[in-house]
Parts: sequence; structure tokens; C-alpha cells
Amino acid sequence: MPTATPTMMPDIAKQTQAQTEGTLDWVGMSNIEMPLIIGAASELERPVSARIDAFVNLTDPKAKGIHMSRLYLLLEDLSNNSALTQQSLHKILNDFITSHDGLADQAYVKFSFDYLLRRKALISKKPGWKAYPVTVEGRYDHGHLSISLGVEVPYSSTCPCSAALARQLIQEAFVKHFGTDADVDAEAVHRWLGTTQGIVATPHSQRSVAEVKVGLDDTASELPIIQLIDAIEDALKTPVQAAVKREDEQEFARLNGQNLMFCEDAARRLQFTLNQHAQYRDFWIRVNHLESLHAHDAVSITTKGVAGGFKA
Repeated sequence: MPTATPTMMPDIAKQTQAQTEGTLDWVGMSNIEMPLIIGAASELERPVSARIDAFVNLTDPKAKGIHMSRLYLLLEDLSNNSALTQQSLHKILNDFITSHDGLADQAYVKFSFDYLLRRKALISKKPGWKAYPVTVEGRYDHGHLSISLGVEVPYSSTCPCSAALARQLIQEAFVKHFGTDADVDAEAVHRWLGTTQGIVATPHSQRSVAEVKVGLDDTASELPIIQLIDAIEDALKTPVQAAVKREDEQEFARLNGQNLMFCEDAARRLQFTLNQHAQYRDFWIRVNHLESLHAHDAVSITTKGVAGGFKA
């Protein structure tokens, strides 16, 4: 029986030209779903479920298109045989370019995933899991490589204005109950403060979110995900909790009372903190206070102010 001759399959991208000539800024794929191992400093490498965007530019005005399968297979190799680090990001961006020799001189990749951390409660130290949305972006631009790391960190913010107004109402309730007599029984005051009449008003607070993106230098191979999250939470003082006992809730209330902040205060705290870290060559900060008083949010945005860097 005669052997069938393999059929040469058409390659439209190579064998035909563009219908309309022109260069393109970016061509590629978005929302690619893949498992990845994340190489994060101070933490064991761990798997995540990631969504990936991968692009190159198209510099040949006559070329029909790019080789999308080559981008995908390079990401597949990263998923199966490596971990996501600064070094592997450099390699994959270079590979994007070399796999499109004559077609592209710029490349871009973005990884989005939730990074799970086991965090201890404030006083009881009971552990619980918290998921932090993370983005890692890499860009190759005419021989220059740049990498940025973004995280979202939830925290609690208590309004300083609301706190002052609540204190005024408590003072008025005190005078109404005890009068203005200089001789006040301390034990009676102590008992009164433990009642709902003693605390007639409380300030409003709300869950808030700090979105932070930093530009990384080339001094480390792993991604400083945990260090960045720790720096943000340490600066704000009131990160949301996972497992809590009553003593943890009480400590959380104390921290909120001692860290009253408008969104401007939160942004300046983060701005000051990140300016102390030389490993972050640039930063972009957006704090979102998801108001409990208003139907809208209070927002503050700032950057490091590097020439040619992140813009507000």
C-alpha cells in the first residue's frame, strides 16, 4: 500500500502580505490562563493561577502578522520549567524579540494573579490566609528592559473629622450627665464610660484599598512581593485581618483610633515609606477610601516624580 505524502500546510503569515500596509504598536494575546511558580523573596516558591498578556510590536509594514504561537509556547515553557523571577522575565522578553527577528523590536508581558499569604492576628497570633492581587509587568523597548510590581493591600481607615465630631458629642453627654462640678467621682465616670450612654457616638471607618506599583532595579533576582506588602501594611498600621479573637478586634479598634487618616494622610505615609527604599526606582500610589458616609469614594494619587517615570 503506498505511503501518503505529507501535505505542506499553508502559512498565511509568511506567504501573504498585509492587505493594508502599516506598522502596529502592539499585537499579541490577552487573558492567557496558566499556572505559574512565583519566585518571591523571603518566601518559598509557590504556585498561582495567572492571567497573562503578551505582546510585541509589528515593525514590518508589509508583514501579514506576528507569530502568536511562539509567544504562547515561550510562556508555556516558563510555566512548566521555570519560576517567575526578574531573571526569567528578562529572558522571556528577550525571547519574544528573538522569536520575531525582523518583525519586532519591542515586547511587553503582564502577569496578574492573587498571592496568598498566611498572616497572624494582632494579639492572639491566630493564622489566616489573605489574598493580595498582584501584577508583574515587563517591557523591552529598543534594548532597554524594565520591570514593575504592583500590589493591592486592603486596610481600615477612620475619618479624623468624624472622630473629632464624635468626641464633641461625648463631651456634651459628659457635661449633661455629670454637670460642671469640679468634684466628680472617678468610679462613677468609669462606670458611665462603660455604657452606651457614655459613648454616644463613634467615628465612621471603612475598608480601604492601597494600590501600589513600583519600578524595580536589577539588584535582586526574586520579586519582592512580600517586602512590598509588609512595607505598605507597616506604614498604614491598620491592615484588614483574617482570623480574629476578641483581643484582636480590640487591638484593631485601638489601632484605628490611634491612626486616624484622610486619604491624603494614607498616601503621604506610603509616599514617605517608599522613598526610603532604594530598590524601588519609581512608584505610583493610589489610595481608595470606600466611604461609609458617602456614596462615593475618597481617592488620593501620587508618584515618586522621576523624570520619564510613572504618571499620576
